[in-house]
Amino acid sequence: MRFLDQPPRFLFFTGKGGVGKTSIACATAVQLAADGKQVLLVSTDPASNVGQVFGIAIGNHITAIPAVPNLSALEIDPQGAAQAYRDRIVGPVRGVLPDAVVKGIEEQLSGACTTEIAAFDEFTALLIESPLTASFDHIIFDTAPTGHTIRLLQLPGAWSGFLEAGKGDASCLGPLAGLEKQRVQYKAAVDALADPLRTRLVLVARAQRATLREVARTHEELAAIGLSQQYLVINGLLPQSAIAQDELAAAIAQREQQALAAMPAVLQTLPTDTVALKPFNLVGLDALRRLLVDDNTAGEQVSLPPVALLNAPSLSTLVDDIAADGHGLVMLMGKGGVGKTTLAAAVAVELAHRGLPVHLTTSDPAAHLTETLEGSMPNLAVSRIDPHDETERYRKEVLASKGARLDAAGRALLEEDLRSPCTEEIAVFQAFSRIIREAGKKFVVMDTAPTGHTLLLLDATGAYHREVSRQMGSKGLHFTTPMMQLQDPKQTKVLLATLAETTPVLEAANLQQDLRRAGIEPWAWVINNSVAASQPRAALLRQRAQNELKEIDAVATHHAQRYAVVPLLKQEPIGVTRLLQLANPANEAG
Repeated sequence: MRFLDQPPRFLFFTGKGGVGKTSIACATAVQLAADGKQVLLVSTDPASNVGQVFGIAIGNHITAIPAVPNLSALEIDPQGAAQAYRDRIVGPVRGVLPDAVVKGIEEQLSGACTTEIAAFDEFTALLIESPLTASFDHIIFDTAPTGHTIRLLQLPGAWSGFLEAGKGDASCLGPLAGLEKQRVQYKAAVDALADPLRTRLVLVARAQRATLREVARTHEELAAIGLSQQYLVINGLLPQSAIAQDELAAAIAQREQQALAAMPAVLQTLPTDTVALKPFNLVGLDALRRLLVDDNTAGEQVSLPPVALLNAPSLSTLVDDIAADGHGLVMLMGKGGVGKTTLAAAVAVELAHRGLPVHLTTSDPAAHLTETLEGSMPNLAVSRIDPHDETERYRKEVLASKGARLDAAGRALLEEDLRSPCTEEIAVFQAFSRIIREAGKKFVVMDTAPTGHTLLLLDATGAYHREVSRQMGSKGLHFTTPMMQLQDPKQTKVLLATLAETTPVLEAANLQQDLRRAGIEPWAWVINNSVAASQPRAALLRQRAQNELKEIDAVATHHAQRYAVVPLLKQEPIGVTRLLQLANPANEAG
């Protein structure tokens, strides 16, 4: 593996849910430890399953892995980190400032923006020279910090002073209030991230066009802020030995090769490794030791019982219940890489096919709805909330109103404030609110951005709701906020998209808890790209199908009120005809 050639001290593995970055990070840690290196494996993923992979409880402290000499692990708990971060900021002013002011500060520190920065606050301590990490030759991170987070840390110190003087109204005032004390540590951390002799970033992807496009975006975003030492790992490639056995396997292999041939140019220059699809679950030491090794077991004929026929509802069955309401908002949510855009398009096409008026829209900057649809159809309108356009519109509004009352220096600082990533979240929220109102008359199907962005959007929605409630409630006036519409299942149905794999199911369950804390109950789960539902014949795919059944059962019996299973189709679901087949798999032709 090229990414393991003369590895620097810090190795970061980043990628969307379900691409296998945790497994590859764990396998790398095991291999380096076997080479006699002292290794610390760190997860910054809120849905971390590193402990599950090794079969022990880890938690938010450095824990030796008994079965692997030289290896220790640490799981940074974002919620715990956020609480400690809030306590550190609010503690000194409690009892000094009026209770209403303290409550306001706590409110500003309650969102996902704070959680992200707080986790980074703990993570940066591992990048600087300290007694805590001095004994480790390598520190491996499962999930790198986002460009969003690093940009926040690079904002000028003048911003904080401007806000504290009461001259601005920034969306990230609370989260940033505590950054000044940590600025020296953050600078050292950012310097370490940008030093190719100390840090290597490994982008993990699957051989899928949408996933490769998303990884290209991540590459450019992180390269632009100094993380230039990047490698690419294409995980889960179907081995040639499986192709002759099965039409489905042959179709998958052809799609993978086409995706790799059309790989974005910015990725083609990166040092690249490929990891073959394995027939086994990547849990336990034996599986981890075999992951990065090429062997021939994947193509062997394995004696397996027939995959149990799944008596699971189809996507069309869910659409029956959605259509019965006549109108409403349908939101597809989930981690990147699980197929939300395709599923949103399939739901919209199925509704429109039944003669119902539908507006299909996306808030995901990486979505490609027009490519997925490949044309138009009656009753279906398509749009995109462009974050850049919405942000520019919002900036102009704020500068025209609040900026008009400021002097030149104040206006310059306000403009700096409006370059914050959080500004984009507010701007997108405003567009989001306009679309929610439309759902009172027709169906609006919304493909949301990946989970972190969606939660920030919900934070903005919740903050707006609380402010309106405070102002209108005291006057006894009737009002309806976007949050109230999201919380009403007659008006909004949230569909959680996932894959029948351990990590995506854990991540979807974690998102479900976040939504419930916001008073939003997910209406259904959709398990996408199921091999088990495709009834494969190739031995490798049959083994993977067997592995899926446990995850499908967990969704059906534990996580979801209602659910649907969407099979992996031989043909990529692009175009109206194939999207209808996705909702009604019995109609798939060839």
